[in-house]
Amino acid sequence: MKSVSKNRLCRAEPAPKTGIVHLGLGAFFRAHGAIYIKEAMAQSGGDWGVIGVSLRSTGVRDKLADQGCLYTALELSGLGLKSQVVDVVTSVLVAPEGPNAVLQEMAAEATRIVSLTITEKGYCRGGGDAALDFEHPDIKHDLQNLAPKSAPGFLARALGMRWRQGLRPFTVLSLDNLPSNGQLTRQIVCEFAAQIDPDLARWIETECRFPCNMVDRIVPAATKELIDRATSTTGYYDTAVVAHEPFRQWVIEDDFVDSARPDFEAVGAELVHDVAPFEHMKLRMLNGTHSALAYIGSLAGYETVAEAIRDEGIEKFIEALWREEIATSLDAPPDTDLNDYAAQLKSRYQNPEIRHLLEQISMDGSQKLPQRILAPLFENLAAGKPYQRLLVVVAAWFRYIESRSKDGQAGLNDPVEKQLLQAARNASNDAELVERLLQVAPVFDDLPTHRIAGALVAILGHVGNFHDTARLEGNRQ
Repeated sequence: MKSVSKNRLCRAEPAPKTGIVHLGLGAFFRAHGAIYIKEAMAQSGGDWGVIGVSLRSTGVRDKLADQGCLYTALELSGLGLKSQVVDVVTSVLVAPEGPNAVLQEMAAEATRIVSLTITEKGYCRGGGDAALDFEHPDIKHDLQNLAPKSAPGFLARALGMRWRQGLRPFTVLSLDNLPSNGQLTRQIVCEFAAQIDPDLARWIETECRFPCNMVDRIVPAATKELIDRATSTTGYYDTAVVAHEPFRQWVIEDDFVDSARPDFEAVGAELVHDVAPFEHMKLRMLNGTHSALAYIGSLAGYETVAEAIRDEGIEKFIEALWREEIATSLDAPPDTDLNDYAAQLKSRYQNPEIRHLLEQISMDGSQKLPQRILAPLFENLAAGKPYQRLLVVVAAWFRYIESRSKDGQAGLNDPVEKQLLQAARNASNDAELVERLLQVAPVFDDLPTHRIAGALVAILGHVGNFHDTARLEGNRQ
């Protein structure tokens, strides 16, 4: 599928016919979903080439354009590097440059799946009873214009085009780390569509499918060093290279429009009736401890997951967090031992080849912590189960926000960054820091934060700036 020309990738054979449009063609999808799709087509055939869409920048398109949308996927482990060329992406569109071109591809009859990796904030989520934030600037724009900016706008407008043409809908496949991601996406799209035409919303609700998914693979950010290593390993220069760990998992609710999908089972994906147990396990066991490592590790002076987990105090803290608080909040998926799962996660975190930046994980904390940390915390609190270490993670996030609120710091890269930083700047002591941050909506919403405020202040006083990580395990209920 490839040849080398002037040390750059180029296609030697025609690109596959397309059946998927993917919104948010970042590193994760290219290192995970696209590889499954490549293998499924190789195993069982089908026209499942991917048209990628960037909703914001031209970066990915510009990197792929000169190499026929081919790119290198580099597996990193202690056993050495393994590389493969991924050829399923057929073209990349940049939505701000041509929103109508994106809509035309989504509305085309050949498109049977539209998948998404747009991060939590890309869904423009609302609060209270509304899944969609109708005050979001992009949503306001999209309701008044036929050329959308947001993912919900593109989905609803493209489905509307198919509805008016008498075509079947496409399956909407959310691959982001959101609770019940398929159900949430359905609600968001239907709420948007109802503002356009109630009949369209009813058609989407009845005919479209939004299967829930759980995806898992650690994909560190690409660096110049990684590109240089890939060049040395493969012999060609590829700025679009993606890196990933050996482990991968994809659990999919088997609910597609007209059952049209690649043969995912043939290449190791799990097709199930209920994704929820897998989703909750991953969101809390993996993503929850990733957030814990991001804030505690950053405050302790580390840069990567592998560095942080090598700290004995942090390692013991994370092990106890899994064993005593997160696992006790879960119903394990079928045939899954949560202790074994935790041990596997720890081994993955310790992979010396994976440079997974804590800075990368720490972004968008206001979007991530409610499902990763706050949900198990308040569930355990209500059930009389241990929750002190979960509180430590919240305290670390507060201290992290405070550290970033100081002059000259880099900020937070968070949708409610302004509110969080202002709350921290206005606090003169730990008690005020806790009080002000607990009031930031929509992070804490209607949670009974009065029951944890005093404990958070005490933890901040005991642990200090989290530099002495051995003291973490000194916190006990």
